[in-house]
Amino acid sequence: MKLVTAIIKPFKLQEVREALVNAGIQGLTITEVKGYGRQKGHTEMYRGAEYAVDTLPKIKLEVLAKDDEVSLITETISTSAQTGKIGDGKIFVSSLDEVIRIRTGETGSEAI
Repeated sequence: MKLVTAIIKPFKLQEVREALVNAGIQGLTITEVKGYGRQKGHTEMYRGAEYAVDTLPKIKLEVLAKDDEVSLITETISTSAQTGKIGDGKIFVSSLDEVIRIRTGETGSEAI
């Protein structure tokens, strides 16, 4: 089992979510986060004063997957989240030792 974590631009969330649903992916956790990377923030004006915004809003998606679904998930996210500009995000794939469904007590891939 794997945990696929993706950091994407907020305006791409709906497109990515729809693409994952169309690919047959059922479970998805969405978190609003802020981050700092190569994009390095930006400057804004407030009441005539310029100030730096170091962290930018992003969306963090987490998908639990069976090993054979990982490439489908990563390709779907990558294709649907890509704008070709800096700050498109990253995808991380991590191994999971155990998954337990609290309601039923199911473990492993049955709990996904």
